[in-house]
Parts: sequence; C-alpha cells; structure tokens
Amino acid sequence: MKRGKRYLEAAKAIDSTALYDKEAAVALAKKVAVAKFDETIEVHIRTGCDGRHAEQQIRGAVVLPHGTGKTVRVLVFAKGTKLDEAQAAGADFVGGEELIPKIQNEGWLDFDVVVATPDMMGVVGRLGRVLGPKGLMPNPKAGTVTMDVTKAINDIKAGKIEYRLDKSNIIHVPIGKASFTDEQLADNFQTLMDAINKAKPSSLKGQYIKSVTLAPSMGPGVKVNVMKVTG
Repeated sequence: MKRGKRYLEAAKAIDSTALYDKEAAVALAKKVAVAKFDETIEVHIRTGCDGRHAEQQIRGAVVLPHGTGKTVRVLVFAKGTKLDEAQAAGADFVGGEELIPKIQNEGWLDFDVVVATPDMMGVVGRLGRVLGPKGLMPNPKAGTVTMDVTKAINDIKAGKIEYRLDKSNIIHVPIGKASFTDEQLADNFQTLMDAINKAKPSSLKGQYIKSVTLAPSMGPGVKVNVMKVTG
C-alpha cells in the first residue's frame, strides 16, 4: 500500500519497535493526526479468541465518559406508546413496518445505530441482509434490542459504542477525536479496555489480548504496552 508524504513524515515520530504506555500512546496518536480534518482516534485490539466458536464471540457495548465527538443518528423500530417515547427521547427517526421498503428497495441508510423493541424484531429481521453486513442489526448484547428505548437512546447519544470481533478476531473501535484533550482520550481508552477485559471468554486458553494499537483514522499506528492496560 503506497503511503502519502504526510503519512510517512508523521510515522517518523513513532518508534515502531517500542510499546508505549497509555498516556504516551495517546499523545503520539494525536501528534500524528495530520490530516486537514479532525481525525477520529481508533483502537485496534488483536485478540487470541476464535470467533468461529460461539462462546468466544466477544460482543458488547460501553458508554465512553467523554463521548466519541460524533453526532450519532438513531433509528428506532417500535410501535404504540414506544413510538412516542422514542421521539421524546430524541431519536432521529422512528417507525415500523413502513420503513422496510424504504431501506430494502430505496437503499435509505441515513442512520448510524438501529434500536428495536423486542416485539419489532420479527419485522427488523427481514432487513438482516441489508443491516447485518453493515453492523447495524439490533442486538440484545449491545443493548439495542430493548423495551427501555429512552435509556438506549440516551446512552447512544452520550457516547455509547459497540465492540465486536471482526473475521480476523480483531476489535476496531473509535474512542474520540484528535481535538480531544489527552485526558479525555486516555479516559475513553481505559473505559473501553476495562470493558474488553471484563468480556474475556471463560473458555479461552492462552493469551487474550495480543496487541493494542492506537491510530488516527488517516495516520500511522502507535503500539500500546498491553501489560499496562489489561491489569
């Protein structure tokens, strides 16, 4: 992969053989975020899990104390009084069965998170082929299939993020923007790591977290000392 001059210049600030502690890694990740926009700082966690086994499929959600810096658009599938509750709680889009053709046939995807009440999952299930590959399918583990739509919306708007293993058993999660303070990013990072540590599958043999890298969306990665963040 050919890298641009700006990326290569930024990469010089990082010792690729070193493992940095949390504070140093955060400071460096901010320093190498040299794009002309406010880059997202992401965490990439390589695990020793085997996602082919159901009991090792890590998936969950955590509310970051300082949010993600991104405005999240929430779509809620509900009916009856739950429609009004979702609207009152600040959902961006609310509806039921009538939204299916709009998403399926018209390709409408102007939302970032989908919440559904359990009684709507039969309807939402028909969108599995569209929402599934994009990671938008509501899931009880992530708190997005719930009767408490107010709490779900409030948490998401406050900075709730989902984490899950990809096909390579790596977790990729945003923890804020390069414009955040070092302390805000370090807090968000530690909150995420605490949640991931708690999610360790009991059936896992061997090393759980193999490597942790912090990186701006357009910049080089900074390797974090795993021992210092997994306690």
